[in-house]
Amino acid sequence: MQFKDYYGILGVEPNAGDAEIKTAYRRLARKYHPDVSKEPGAEDTFKSVNEAYEALRDPEKRKAYDGLRARGYRPGDDVQPPPGGFGGGPGGVDFDEIFASGGAGGGFSDFFEQMFGRRAGAGYSGGPGRGGPQPRGDTRARLAVTLETIYRGDSVRVPVLGKTFEVKIPRGIRPGQIVRLPRQGQQGGDLLLEIEYAAHPDFEVDGRNIIHTLPIAPWDAALGATLSVATLGGPVELKIPPSSEAGRKLRLRGRGLPGNGGAPDGDQLVELEIQAPVARDAKQIAAYEALRDAFAAQKA
Repeated sequence: MQFKDYYGILGVEPNAGDAEIKTAYRRLARKYHPDVSKEPGAEDTFKSVNEAYEALRDPEKRKAYDGLRARGYRPGDDVQPPPGGFGGGPGGVDFDEIFASGGAGGGFSDFFEQMFGRRAGAGYSGGPGRGGPQPRGDTRARLAVTLETIYRGDSVRVPVLGKTFEVKIPRGIRPGQIVRLPRQGQQGGDLLLEIEYAAHPDFEVDGRNIIHTLPIAPWDAALGATLSVATLGGPVELKIPPSSEAGRKLRLRGRGLPGNGGAPDGDQLVELEIQAPVARDAKQIAAYEALRDAFAAQKA
């Protein structure tokens, strides 16, 4: 098993903060997403970027990884897991980790699985609803699913236990809920897939609401504009009111995650991020000078 440099994959320093790691992930995930990228090896790079972010965004996983890295391992070095696995305690971490991208990902590396996601044995009782032991032979695994799959209710291909299953993901399913595959677990038991949401380069989740940051030009914020904005259901037109300030949130009703069990659909909150373009010629420099002078006069 070869050591992976997750910081190097994301292009950040080991002391990088959470915000810097998230920014690097979003930039690379957009660049290498197989649905849009024409870069050579985009799909493999996209998988590596997702794996690195999954390891570093979680404080406990990052702490465990940093502890291993502190032993002096470098990319490509052979790493042998200690007895019981890196997760500590008998059997290491209790779950398999599966990344189901709905067509843009795949399983995590052996290194990641040994570090964070070893297979659960028969009788495991962890996860939501852990009120007692599971019937002998039932097997649990975590299934990370993209927000687009949750929004649409698609089927995904899931490799686990040496097999590949076509799994229908119920629309609007919540993290921690279980998809059960009868008689597909070890020893003839059921395979219980516990849903979690995969990290996304463009959206964050707040309950059923989706948060999206929209970069806009200063003149669009000042004068108002109608801009295309990404949603889980595809791009829509959004009207930016005049005199909008950075950080203002605009609501797209019903564009969040679908409700289930009678719950209402969530909304998408679009947070405005004002970005000033770089002046690249004399005309643009003059425009910035005129802007500076106009606002200086206003202050006076």
